[in-house]
Amino acid sequence: MADPHQLFDDTSSAQSRGYGAQRAAGGLGYPASSTSSQAAFLADPVSNMAMAYGSSLAAQGKELVDKNIDRFIPVTKLKYYFAVDTVYVGKKLGLLIFPYLHQDWEVQYQQDTPVAPRFDVNAPDLYIPAMAFITYILVAGLALGTQDSARRFSPDLLGLQASSALAWLALEVLAILLSLYLVTINTDLTTIDLVAFLGYKYVGMISGVLMGLLFGKTGYYLVLGWFCISIFVFMIRTLRLKILAEAAAEGVPVRGARNQLRMYLTMAVAAAQPLLMYWLTFHLVR
Repeated sequence: MADPHQLFDDTSSAQSRGYGAQRAAGGLGYPASSTSSQAAFLADPVSNMAMAYGSSLAAQGKELVDKNIDRFIPVTKLKYYFAVDTVYVGKKLGLLIFPYLHQDWEVQYQQDTPVAPRFDVNAPDLYIPAMAFITYILVAGLALGTQDSARRFSPDLLGLQASSALAWLALEVLAILLSLYLVTINTDLTTIDLVAFLGYKYVGMISGVLMGLLFGKTGYYLVLGWFCISIFVFMIRTLRLKILAEAAAEGVPVRGARNQLRMYLTMAVAAAQPLLMYWLTFHLVR
């Protein structure tokens, strides 16, 4: 059985069997002389050199990628955002659906490092946003396919929905980063944190569209309206700890002009979520 980790086929055993067969055919312990056997013998060193050279290149390439991959893709950081389990996912979904009774919104730290999401429901993760985004695209395709007739649906529409959602997400992230820069806010809120928080709205979008497919526009507006209020409360209570807490640490007065800008920015980000939830789903329900 071949080794699954082997890059090239080992032809040494086959060559040995072929050479032994040639010796038997010769009768005197020497291979039968023919043009084809001589050509195969001469080709063996070339193939062996090529195999060795290819293996060397593959090893060097793997080493180079392992050394420099973190410069382009923060794999170590991404692993943190996917460190979830079933219990965390269930609690987080419950928090997104009903955030009103949750009291402690502080992210837990251990030696100046935030604990993994599976140990803290307040920690941002990328698992739920990623799965919700993929599900949103599939549900959108289902909704478009059931509208009027199948003539409204084509595979290109899935790509269009995904591109549109990604474009709005990128625009949101860039707008928030620019606003944080202009207001000169020092915060530990990273770009990946923003993607995680902004991606939670897809949970409500999926629920609204599914209810719209089952119960029509009434079900869509009722469920989407609930999730719009929930995501607004969730974002306010989450982002204020990331943005306004830095102001308190810096000694900025509560009613100071800069602190008011921080509050306006927090509310603007939270208010944008319901608007985008409606904008990206209203055309999917008829």
